[in-house]
Amino acid sequence: MKYTAYENRKKTDAFSAPEIGAGKYAGAIADSIGYIEREQLMDPALWALFVEQFRIGNVDDWDLGWRSEYWGKMMRGACFTYAYTQNEALYKVLEDTVRDILTTQDAYGRITSYSFFKEFHGWDVWGRKYVLLGMQYFLEICRDNNLADEVIASMKRQADYLIAKIGNGEVGKFPITNASEWWEGLNASSILEPIVRLYNLTGEQRYLDFAKGIIDAGGLRSYNIFEAALEGKQYPYEYPVTKAYEMISNFEGILEYYRVTGEEKYKTMVTNFARLVIDSDITVIGCAGTTHELFDHSKVRQFDPKFDGIMQETCVTVTWMKFCWQLLCLTGDPAYADQMETSIYNALIGAINVNKHVCKNQIFNFDSYSPLLNDVRGRAVGGHKDIIKNRFWWGCCVAIGAAGTGLIAMTANMQAKNGAVVNFYMPGEYTQALADGKTVKLTMDTEYPVGDTAKIKVCTDADNAFALSLRIPAWSKQTSVTVNGEAVEAAAGTYCVIERAWKCGDEITVKFDMRTQIIYAADIDPNADAESICHLALQRGPVMLARDSQLGEDVTSAVTVIDNGGYAEVEAVAVDAIPVKQAYRVKTTDGFITVVDYPSAGQNWDPDMPITIWITTK
Repeated sequence: MKYTAYENRKKTDAFSAPEIGAGKYAGAIADSIGYIEREQLMDPALWALFVEQFRIGNVDDWDLGWRSEYWGKMMRGACFTYAYTQNEALYKVLEDTVRDILTTQDAYGRITSYSFFKEFHGWDVWGRKYVLLGMQYFLEICRDNNLADEVIASMKRQADYLIAKIGNGEVGKFPITNASEWWEGLNASSILEPIVRLYNLTGEQRYLDFAKGIIDAGGLRSYNIFEAALEGKQYPYEYPVTKAYEMISNFEGILEYYRVTGEEKYKTMVTNFARLVIDSDITVIGCAGTTHELFDHSKVRQFDPKFDGIMQETCVTVTWMKFCWQLLCLTGDPAYADQMETSIYNALIGAINVNKHVCKNQIFNFDSYSPLLNDVRGRAVGGHKDIIKNRFWWGCCVAIGAAGTGLIAMTANMQAKNGAVVNFYMPGEYTQALADGKTVKLTMDTEYPVGDTAKIKVCTDADNAFALSLRIPAWSKQTSVTVNGEAVEAAAGTYCVIERAWKCGDEITVKFDMRTQIIYAADIDPNADAESICHLALQRGPVMLARDSQLGEDVTSAVTVIDNGGYAEVEAVAVDAIPVKQAYRVKTTDGFITVVDYPSAGQNWDPDMPITIWITTK
């Protein structure tokens, strides 16, 4: 790779992504990655269609919409996926589409679906952001130096055109927050991230100066969200604009800016923002937005039955995951890996359309919204856009989903300065070069999260001393870790760091606390109204459990779950009505109810058969 935006991270970040091809995993999660690669990312016709949106003459759809985002969104996920699978056929598809999109540049270097007459309206800058990001992520896997040079030259022309038009108080220029009528310019401001990354790639100061101007504009026309986050007292759902996905994207740009400048206030902005979102808006499935895709104090609204519209957008899930991944890299704080794991095992995997249901007369690989309380899957296509008039549609969530599945392999095992990191417990192998030039290979045998045990075999050069950091999930209150049978101290919500001279054949055993926890609405919001407070949810490991109408039970009925010190009394059962990964009988005062793992629930997409995570209580 001739160019990388990641070089500076060696100075700032605690963890880094694995080398290309370092991990080879098995099991259900790995199957999901392979499914999306096969069913979506390998389709040359789809990539060609996305590129066609930028052809001269194919501009200005009627609502000045966001079809220009699809290519870059899916490219990011495809590059994450290739870094894991090393599928040569996928690489060929990606290289071809990059060459194709370079042919759409106009005389000014613009790649946009907007004409000169309509540019800097609607979602124009948002789409340009994704073109830049797609190209930048491709550079991380690009093997052709001449092509890489072409990509860099194109990105510079794209960015220079923006710099010539956008600025704060400069003659003939306007603020970035005026580059869209939508969301007070929040969507346009999110171009901050690829602009900082372009500075990393080129070292050319004008890009960093432009990034600073975007930050100074404040994110919104009427309000400075960055200063609000620095102060850290106001929740994002209290800002004048609360569009979750776009706001998170802005703070990812701030994080990149911190990496370059090292100014602590920018790190404070992003860590405060993450804390405030976790405290106020992340739900039990690892997403936000119980009113469409808006920050709305979702943490306390997730069990409110009054709103019956679409909620928990997949775009929010994936963007939140990526933001947490960035913070995990930067800080090494396992809380961000905990957040990602919740999103993966619930909202993300549950959104994959494994049964290829039809919605809006088309099969999409990802569902756009995730139900929480007496609702169904497959209700709508987020960001639904006609890209071949009356013949072919696409959606924002369908385009972004692959970044979520791709991130799994980017996070499962990572590199630390002093050794190797295990974040997710997936069967398979991971190989890493260490700082001293030696290598370590970890082989994991586990049925997690169904089973409660993971066994890790270490193979490395003789007497190779390094630290192996094992994430102990915050939900696992009682975790045991042994090395060759000898106990090692492990605490929930931390890394169990084992530093020793390792030898081939050393074996680590991690046993998790898989008791089924009861989460009461009243504990989250003791002031909730009567219709909301009478709910509980069940969590086993990282997986939420749900009632499903397909099992022949009335999922809206009120029950009293037997509480044994905060845990439910459950036993595993087999169910024939639907394919599931986990199913349990839960003891109540009136007998039993049946629950299944949330990703398996509602996968028939039947509008008359609701599922629910939040169980009504008597």
